[in-house]
Amino acid sequence: MKILSSSQIRAVDAYTIEHEPISSIDLMERAAEACVDWINNNFFGCRKIAVFAGPGNNGGDGLAIARMLHEMKYEVSVYMLTESGCLLPDALINYQRLRDIIVLTEDTMPELTPPTVIIDALFGTGLSRPLDGLAAKTVSHINNSKCIVVSIDMPSGLFCEDNTDNNPFGIIYACYTLTFQQPKLSFFFAENEDYFGKLEILDIGISAEAIENQESKYFVLEQEDISGYIQPRKKFAHKGDFGHACIVAGSSGMMGSCVLASEACLRSGAGLVTARIPKSERLIVQTAVPEAIVSCYGSDCKDNYFFYQFDDTRMYSAIGIGPGIGKRPDKKLALTILFYGNKEDSYFSGKLVLDADALNIISEKEEMVKDLPHNTIITPHPKEFDRLFGISENGYQRHLKQIEMAQKYSVFIVLKGAHTSIATPDGYCFFNITGNPGMATPGSGDVLTGIIVSLLAQGLSPFQAACAGVWLHGQAGDFAARKKGQQALIARDIIKNIGKTFVKLNNKLSIEKNINN
Repeated sequence: MKILSSSQIRAVDAYTIEHEPISSIDLMERAAEACVDWINNNFFGCRKIAVFAGPGNNGGDGLAIARMLHEMKYEVSVYMLTESGCLLPDALINYQRLRDIIVLTEDTMPELTPPTVIIDALFGTGLSRPLDGLAAKTVSHINNSKCIVVSIDMPSGLFCEDNTDNNPFGIIYACYTLTFQQPKLSFFFAENEDYFGKLEILDIGISAEAIENQESKYFVLEQEDISGYIQPRKKFAHKGDFGHACIVAGSSGMMGSCVLASEACLRSGAGLVTARIPKSERLIVQTAVPEAIVSCYGSDCKDNYFFYQFDDTRMYSAIGIGPGIGKRPDKKLALTILFYGNKEDSYFSGKLVLDADALNIISEKEEMVKDLPHNTIITPHPKEFDRLFGISENGYQRHLKQIEMAQKYSVFIVLKGAHTSIATPDGYCFFNITGNPGMATPGSGDVLTGIIVSLLAQGLSPFQAACAGVWLHGQAGDFAARKKGQQALIARDIIKNIGKTFVKLNNKLSIEKNINN
C-alpha cells in the first residue's frame, strides 16, 4: 500500500472525480457515509453529537456527516469556524442542506460535556501552516473538554508529513481518526501518537488507477507482499536446500540472546543453524536449542575467549552477529575480520545482519560505519540508530536520516519501533503495521535477528528478508498477544507463534494458487 503526500492525495481525488466519473460533492457524500457508518456502529448508544466544521472540504465532510446523523435521529449541533461566504463550493452545498448552524466566535464557544461525541472536521490534509487565532482557540477548547473526539481524515492542525515546526498547542488530540483510503506519513511517528489516537482506515472508493499512477517512495507492508516471498516447500526438499545460518551471539550472563536468536532462526525455516558461542557457555545452548550446531571459541576460562578465531565463514549462507556479545576488544576484532578479512582469512562476502552490540561497537569506530559491507542489514532501535548516525530531534527527522544513511552506505536499515521501517539503498521506505506494544520486551529484537538471518540463508534477497522478517515477527507477536495479553507477552511467546504465522501465509498461497488454476 502506497503512502501519499498531501499534494498527491489532492491529485488522486481529482483523478477519481474526472475518470470515474463522480462529482466532487458525491465523493464527499461517499466519504461522509463511510464515517457515519463507523460512528453509528461505535457510538450507537450515545445520541448527542457536536460537529466542528472548517471552511474547506474537510468541513464539508463534517457538514454532510452532521446531516446524515441528524436524519438518523441523533441530536446534532454544528459549529462553524467561518461565515458561509468563505466556504469552498462543496462545503457550501452541504452548509445549505443544513439548518440551525451556529457560527463560532470567541464569545460563543459551546459548552462541551460528556456524553457528547465531538466530530472534528475543522481542517484536513490541505493544511500547510500552524493554526492560530480563533482556529487555535477552538482546538484548545475541544482538547480541554472531556468528550470523546473523532477526527475526520486528519486531526485538525496536524500536517501530513513534517510536524517539526508545528504548533503543538494548535493540534486536536483525537481519540479516533477516521482517515480516508490510506494512512498518512505523520501517523507513523511516535511524537504524533497522542494526536491521532486509534486509527481507522476507511475505503471511500478512490480510484486504484490514480493511486497506482502516483510515484511514492513510501509503502505499508501487507500480507500480499510477504506471501510472494515465501514459497511452499517441494516434496523432495532436504535441509541442505534451506541454507546454513550462523548466529554469533551471547556472552557470560547474556546467553539468552543466543538461545532466542538461534531458536527463532530454526523456527523460521533455516536448514542448518550454527550458534557461535564461548566454549564456557556451550551447555546452555546445547540444552536449550538441541537442534542447533554449536561452534565454540576460547577455553573454559571466561577471560580467554579468542572470539576472533572464526571458522571458515564460506560454509555459511548468512551470518547474524551482535545480540548479547558485549563490546570487549576481541568482539571488535571479530567484526573487523568479517568486514576486512586478515592475513589468514578473506572477509565474509555473504549475507550479513548486524544487531545490538555489533552496532554499538561500530558506532564507536567511524571508519567501520563507512565500511559497512554493501547490502548488509542493520537492525537498530532508535537509541542505537542515534549512536550510529547522530541524534535526531524527533521521529520524522530520524526517519529522514534513516533513508539518507541507507542510500549513503548502500545498506538496509531496519529501524525498530511501533511501526518498524525498512529503508533501502535506493531510497524507498516500507512501514510495518503488524505487531503490538507487548513486543517491547527483552529479547524481542534477538528473535527478529534470528528470523531475518534464517530468511537470508534460505535464499531471500536482503530486501525480501528484511521486509518479510519484520512482518512475520510482528504477526507472530500479534498471535501471541491474543493468547497471552500484551503485558504478559515475552520473547519466547513470539517464537512459539512463528509457525502459526507461516501457516497463515501458506494458506494464503494455497488460495491464490487455486484461484490462478
